[in-house]
Formats: sequence, C-alpha cells, structure tokens
Amino acid sequence: MTASFGARHAVTTSFGARLAAATSAWGPLCAGIDPHPGLIEAWGLRGDPAGLERFALTCVEAFAGQVAVVKPQSAFFEAHGSRGIAVLERVIAETRSAGTLVLLDVKRGDIGSTMAAYAAAYLADGAPLAADAVTLSPYLGFDSLEPALATARNTGRGVFVLARTSNPEGAGVQRAVTGSGRSVAQDVLDAAAERNAGEHPMGAVGVVVGATVDEAGLDLARLNGPVLAPGFGAQGATVADVVRVFGAARGRVLPASARDLLRHGPDVGALRAAALRARDELAAAL
Repeated sequence: MTASFGARHAVTTSFGARLAAATSAWGPLCAGIDPHPGLIEAWGLRGDPAGLERFALTCVEAFAGQVAVVKPQSAFFEAHGSRGIAVLERVIAETRSAGTLVLLDVKRGDIGSTMAAYAAAYLADGAPLAADAVTLSPYLGFDSLEPALATARNTGRGVFVLARTSNPEGAGVQRAVTGSGRSVAQDVLDAAAERNAGEHPMGAVGVVVGATVDEAGLDLARLNGPVLAPGFGAQGATVADVVRVFGAARGRVLPASARDLLRHGPDVGALRAAALRARDELAAAL
C-alpha cells in the first residue's frame, strides 16, 4: 500500500477497489480506536486532551501499516471539545499517511443541507476530518443520505450504513416488516445493493451488521459491497460466529474489534501483537 491516502489529498481510485486491495494485503480486521474514559484510566493516563492524545497516537503507532482498516470512534474525541477534534484530525492524517484506510465512526444521519454539511466535513477532498469512509444512520430514510452518497461517489470514498446492529434496542426497528414485506434492515441492504450494482470489485456503499446477531434471514447476496461487523472480540463474537452469521458473504466482511485489542495497551508491542493475532485468525477463516 502507498501513502496516497493522506487525509488532505484527493483519492484517485474507488473505495471499493482500495478496500479490496487493503484486505487482500493485510487481512479483514478493522481495528477500533475507542478512547473510552475507562480505558484511558486503565492505561494510567489522565482523562484530559493530553491523555487522549497519548492513547490515540499509541494506537496509531500499533495499528497503522499492520491492518487494513482503523476505525476511530468520533464521540470519544468530540467529548474533549476542540482539542479532542484536533487529536482526531491527527489520528486520521497519520493513519492514512501510513497507507491504512480510516473508517470514521460518526453515525451521522440528517436531511437536506445538514446532511450535505456532514458530507462536506467527512467525505470532501481537503476537509480536515476527511476519512476514507464513514458510518451513517438511514433512519430518516435511506434517500436522505444522498448528499453523503453523492459526495463519497465523487471523491472515491465510502460509507457504511446501519442495517442490523448488535445492540438489543435496535431490533424493534430494524426487524420490523415494511410495506415491501421485508424487514427494515433488508430494505437498507437492498437500497445499498442498488447503489453498488455493476461496481467492480465491489461498490462503496457498505452496511453495518453486528457479528453477534443471528441473521439467517438477512439476504446479503446482492449487496456487492462490504459489511462492517462490530462485536468481534470483547462483545462475544468469535471467528466461528462471523462464519456462521455471514456465510457465503463472509469474504467481504470487516470484523471490528476495539476493546479486546485496546486492553493490551499501553505497550505498543502488545497492542500490535494482539491486532496481528486477530488479523491472522480472521484471514485464515474468511
């Protein structure tokens, strides 16, 4: 991988192609950077912007150039105000400069000009917080995401749209049956599949499906895009669960792990070793 993914530079190939190349080279693991206050404290750091920076940049040192995708959780940086956002900018820039894709976990979802502003913040060329991809919420209607989908398409970036998440509170909405006779989650998957049709090696509109859920009835066959699968590791999902839940679609799954890796900090070598173990275990199975 090259350093052409720098946060302030335009990208020249599609996100689907870059993700396929990254997972082929580095395996399918998505390593999370979640500077939870409890983890920062467990690392012996202060819960201030300086501690946040030390935590986050230690993760960058451990993961960048070792895994296909790194996923910072924006909320933990935002909690520190402008200084936290400055740390997030640095995390994005340094990770991408190392040739590792950044999936920024922001879960944004709004309408009209507000959605367009979110797209400009996270997906536009030259934006300080521009990542390779972001997470989005479709629960104001999938079509409300169009400003972000269009910006991602125009700049060679990607999105991951929440479909069937692992939190219990999501089931009542996501499993509800719509007028199409399908679940809300399946409608999200089908809408993503429409945007990915004809793309090679895969489209840039991914979905989020928890690795801890039993989704025997969820049809991923037409998606032609990546699946972010949170819940691997600390939340209880194993490699066997990933194979069971995703079946024939497992080759495009990005199992995400954060706490199970981060508990090995603050030692860089221990963090990296944990990521490499998870990466290699997943690569062998998927």
